[in-house]
Amino acid sequence: MSHGIAQGAGSGPLLLDPARLKDRLGQIPAEPGCYLMRDGEDRILYIGKAKVLRHRVRSYFQSGAGHGHSPRIRLMVRQICEIEFIVTDSEAEALALESNLIKQNQPHFNVLLKDDKKYPYLCITWSEAYPRIFITRRRRFHSPLDRFYGPYVDVGLLRRTLALVKRVFPLRQRPQPLHRDRTCLNFDIGRCPGVCQQKISSEDYHRSLRQVAMVFQGRNEELIALLREQMERYAERLDFESAARVRDQLQGLDALTADQKMSIGDSSVSRDVIALASDGRVAAVQLFQMRAGKLVGRLGYTADAVLQESSVASAGGGGPAAARASPGDAEDDGTAASANGLILQRVIEEHYSQVEGVEIPPELLLQAPLPQQELIEAWLSELRGRRVRLLVPQRQQKAELIELVVRNASYELQRAQRASEQNQLATEDLAQLLDLAVPPRRIEGYDISHIQGSDAVASQVVFIDGLPAKQHYRKYRIRSSAVRAGHSDDFMSMAEVIRRRFRRWAQAKAEGADLAELRRCGGSALHTDGMGDWPDVVMIDGGKGQLSAVMEALRELDLDQELVVCSLAKQREEVFLPGEKQPLDSEPDQLGVALLRRLRDEAHRFAVTYHRQQRGERMKRSRLGDIPGLGPRRVRDLLAHFRSIDAIQLASPETIAEAPGMGPALARQVWEYFHPQEDEDPGAASPEAGDGENERSLELAG
Repeated sequence: MSHGIAQGAGSGPLLLDPARLKDRLGQIPAEPGCYLMRDGEDRILYIGKAKVLRHRVRSYFQSGAGHGHSPRIRLMVRQICEIEFIVTDSEAEALALESNLIKQNQPHFNVLLKDDKKYPYLCITWSEAYPRIFITRRRRFHSPLDRFYGPYVDVGLLRRTLALVKRVFPLRQRPQPLHRDRTCLNFDIGRCPGVCQQKISSEDYHRSLRQVAMVFQGRNEELIALLREQMERYAERLDFESAARVRDQLQGLDALTADQKMSIGDSSVSRDVIALASDGRVAAVQLFQMRAGKLVGRLGYTADAVLQESSVASAGGGGPAAARASPGDAEDDGTAASANGLILQRVIEEHYSQVEGVEIPPELLLQAPLPQQELIEAWLSELRGRRVRLLVPQRQQKAELIELVVRNASYELQRAQRASEQNQLATEDLAQLLDLAVPPRRIEGYDISHIQGSDAVASQVVFIDGLPAKQHYRKYRIRSSAVRAGHSDDFMSMAEVIRRRFRRWAQAKAEGADLAELRRCGGSALHTDGMGDWPDVVMIDGGKGQLSAVMEALRELDLDQELVVCSLAKQREEVFLPGEKQPLDSEPDQLGVALLRRLRDEAHRFAVTYHRQQRGERMKRSRLGDIPGLGPRRVRDLLAHFRSIDAIQLASPETIAEAPGMGPALARQVWEYFHPQEDEDPGAASPEAGDGENERSLELAG
């Protein structure tokens, strides 16, 4: 898999850090493959391929080499903060992989226009009598019958595919009818079967749309064969008009699949390839997602290899995985294979429990057999709704895929080892800086974000063993009435967040609980009372003022002597402790301070993101809030029903009245708010002529 993943938002450009640049370049192997340049926000800047990765990547940073590059590449080099790579067996494979990766990621310096949002899905609302088909980035099921296909990494291809499908197959073109009593121009030109006036039955429309769904399920060949049979039947019955329509559909499908050629592996099967590399302590697991012969996704996991091996040893090396080992295998090899199988099974359970059944491929290639392979296979088959096969290939092309993933996992393991050592040194340095007995394991960072008091929010981010643990991140909306638009108070906001964060611990202490015992039990998997989140260090983004406000809040909770709290000031990267007037004697570039800086930057990023989200929601709701009679609850229900303001604006008064809590009078008021010109022009022509002209204009525009 990839190598050189960013070590945190605090990493700066490599050109400004010669020592780190030399270290990164030394990690790149002299093998063929693809390289990915990333910026400080972990965005891919550029993707390239090389016969010898080490030589090609070094050429970007060699002294004087920049003068031979274009201004675009020189600009890119100044922004590179991390370098990833994927090794391949040959330069030809690297070329094919480079093409796929550029299509998937659309990096800025490869492609002029890119989409920096999440990868989109295609949704078909099968729950409706006349289903809609549209592209969305928000995967929310309004009915169990609705279906999401994707995610699609090539957004442009998805849009072109859907546009072509809507030209080839007569489909519903609008979310809402344009006219109440007649069809629009789309029906006249054959683009729509007349859904708005029910010119086609719901059953027939579902049947037609099932053919369209086959395109997005990757079943193009099956659909083409089906349409050819249908065209021949029409021709035998001398229904040449219908046969010509199906012929046009076949030609459209041929154009659709023209550039979807196999690049890696078997194009007829989608599969995931899972393998690992281990040093006896940590295992680096890599999952390659291959769809229709193309590598579309790469996921990485780490596992505690010592724990897994001890589990195998405690079971006597038995179990299905060990039982399948050949009699000639050495005992330690059998134990290692069993441990690998146990780790792979753990990763499979964690990964596939978080995805939808449509995302599970029919085939998984494994490096080693699983301890409960038959059980996992049955479980995956049930999730997918079809059979899923788990294979441990031994030869030919599939075994070569496993070897390729293992090689990439080995490089990732080497990087993980170096990162682990670096993080250990950073936590040890922080322990010395803060005078702690042992290096801190869980560190929490807090920050406030607002614009002059409006939409004030706070973030809580967590680093465990020096790495972000995003499953423990928390967001807070500031509740204090004193913090409002035009009046901000960061001290009060930070104190409120700390009180809310540690309220349960203060209550437990007030009830006589032993906090030391609660902290000790919190690290156990058997501890289930929700008290396993005690931090070893709390870092506040700010100076002495924010730190004093936090300590006052902790004194109210009687926890000021229990927690280790510090603050990091932005200007000089100074670390302050409670009660100290002067900052600690530290250097901005020492490892412990750099760790706090990465924590601070991540807390800031998380808070700003949440603030922008809240501000966007408020601005969206405030527009509807201007309508008389529409309170906050009805605004929320209206948005939940229509999903966007644009959909409300296009809806008729009768359609708006169907939303929860909306009556005919209020619906008319909402409609008139978005269409004021209809009633404000007394000098317009007669209603009959004006309405007809407007409808005709809209019809042509549609």
